[in-house]
Amino acid sequence: MANTALVIVSHSVGLAAGVTEVAQQMAPDVLILPAGGTDEGGVGTSFDKIDAAVNEAIASGEVVILSDLGSATMTVENVLEFLDDDRAQWVDGPLVEGAVLAAVAAQQGGDLVTVINAVKEAATQWDYASNGEVEETPSGAESATLPTDATTATVVLADPDGLHARPAAMVARAASGKDAQVTVNGVDARSVLALMGLGAKYGDTVTVAATGPDAALAIEAVVKELS
Repeated sequence: MANTALVIVSHSVGLAAGVTEVAQQMAPDVLILPAGGTDEGGVGTSFDKIDAAVNEAIASGEVVILSDLGSATMTVENVLEFLDDDRAQWVDGPLVEGAVLAAVAAQQGGDLVTVINAVKEAATQWDYASNGEVEETPSGAESATLPTDATTATVVLADPDGLHARPAAMVARAASGKDAQVTVNGVDARSVLALMGLGAKYGDTVTVAATGPDAALAIEAVVKELS
């Protein structure tokens, strides 16, 4: 089990459970707990539900908490004030995107600070996209010159939906934990957002490159997830 857990707080029982389900698929070794709705299961928030989830999660290590709306955040803040433990931290960020990136970071062994930064990365990307400032990247285009000593492989994307969140997360997991620097079409293979930003679609050919002692192993693992 990973050292950093997540708690997903929402006004809706279903939304908290749904976000948890999506994030859990990206990070099977991470403890992710939903805390949605009121004590009666209605729309709203529950101090007791959030408190129970945070206390269960913190028993395993550190905890990052995400929430959907302002009043949920206020309840989280009350729980954290009562808990008074720096191992549990609320982070401001988009609920779904933040949960996915946080889960991937935790799955990769990230500590509290690393997972918090993953949520902040999601928030930055969300703001960037909301302002209409995202650069268009040609599908399958390479964004950087390959190192001369890189081991490379090309692969045709097999997922009908292209390089979307789930396969991007699987690639990021495959590229992590190895003594190698891995890229897909020039972007860091450990970054879910960077991979999704490629806009690669089903049937596109992408180039996987790696340098370092585990380059061959890393490429094999990444190609397996893409094909």
